[in-house]
Amino acid sequence: MNVRNLFSAALVIALLVAIVLAVGVRSEGPPIGREEVVFWHFWGGRDRPIVERIVDRFNQSQDRYWVRAIAMPGSNLDLKFFLSVAGGDPPDLLNQDDPIVADWGHRGVLTPLDELATSDELKRLDDWLYPAARQLGTYEGRLYALCNGLDIRALYCNETLLAEHGLELPKTIDDLDLIAETVAPSGETTGRRRMGYLPDPRRLWAWGIVFGGSFANLQATDPAAMVTADSPEIVEALTWMAGYSRRYGPSELAAFRSGEQALTGASFPLLSDRRYAVVMDGQWRVRDLETAESAATANGQVFDRFAVVPLPSPLGGRSEAGWVNGNFFVVPKLAHNKQGAWEFMKFWSGFEGHEAEAAQACAAGGWIPASQQVVDQRAYQQAIERWPLLRTFVRLAASENQVPIPALPVASMYNQEVVRAAQEVLYRGADPAETLQAASARVRVRLEEVLDAR
Repeated sequence: MNVRNLFSAALVIALLVAIVLAVGVRSEGPPIGREEVVFWHFWGGRDRPIVERIVDRFNQSQDRYWVRAIAMPGSNLDLKFFLSVAGGDPPDLLNQDDPIVADWGHRGVLTPLDELATSDELKRLDDWLYPAARQLGTYEGRLYALCNGLDIRALYCNETLLAEHGLELPKTIDDLDLIAETVAPSGETTGRRRMGYLPDPRRLWAWGIVFGGSFANLQATDPAAMVTADSPEIVEALTWMAGYSRRYGPSELAAFRSGEQALTGASFPLLSDRRYAVVMDGQWRVRDLETAESAATANGQVFDRFAVVPLPSPLGGRSEAGWVNGNFFVVPKLAHNKQGAWEFMKFWSGFEGHEAEAAQACAAGGWIPASQQVVDQRAYQQAIERWPLLRTFVRLAASENQVPIPALPVASMYNQEVVRAAQEVLYRGADPAETLQAASARVRVRLEEVLDAR
């Protein structure tokens, strides 16, 4: 056996051991008369106790099912899942936040929701979900996943810092460019400690939508026509992002970004010595701002004033637009207790009369609900009152212009190729159109291979 095979074997053994340790000994089964539902999730840290409380509330809410939650934080969750499938003993339910629905649905390892829910339930669910939540769970017109929380991106703005420079909150792309140039003039020397704004290569997925583009044509039958990352609008978005590279220089941009790797843990760059005036991030940062403000107040320090605004669009672009992802439940095809899994999915997401429970969960976790009916619950309205900045994210969640990575069975590869293309342009000065064309071509080749193998 060569070194590569030895390494692969060792990795598989290590993962199997990890799964056994995570699952634990099953000698303690559910209470007598209850059907066990094995639930895998990725949450750790401050979110894990929230998940455990949700599970406890479900277990106490009825007497038929008993959910056993198994935390699997860290990497290789996908590999652990497929090892469990290969072994014939997958979990009954899995929560994910990666773009795997189309891939796994295409492979036939997931149970579509029309095999779990009644036709009436599916009709109500279609109306109940936000458009973005529906898209996250859909592949080829069928729901394979139920979203329980959305992640929305917007611009966090240091209003205090902007006011010091005589600047207003950005409403257009030109406003954002003005902030960048005013706070960090392009003629300054290298070694900057602050930027007004810098585009992140990962966020081409958001800016491409804002500029009016679409990353896929899911109605097309030809794989070559399905992948559209090289469409004019997305090229325009990346060209605009590349303007920052031209303004400051690719190496300066890369150096400034790499400096953020030294920040402690998951520190919010906006709070790190005013590193930015404006930064794009998700709703979970609202809690970070609250923590920082409380610490500053306790130390007798003055805390800057912050605001959240939607991504500004250019002329002809989309308003209230951007890239969305979120957390969602999937049920393996070989799950042992699919009906129990379905009942727990409904409970956590809030569907079919569980809106109050879901509102409580989303408020505790800082998550955006998948439905307006959950947002309207008292517990979530109280969360908005506590964190007023959350209001913008909630409004954006209902927008039809919040779009996830396209539901293609090569979505993970597509995501990586788009981000890599943006990195090449921003940090190495590559041509936006040529780079996106090359990335799209690679994805099209792989997509055709996957579809042909069906």
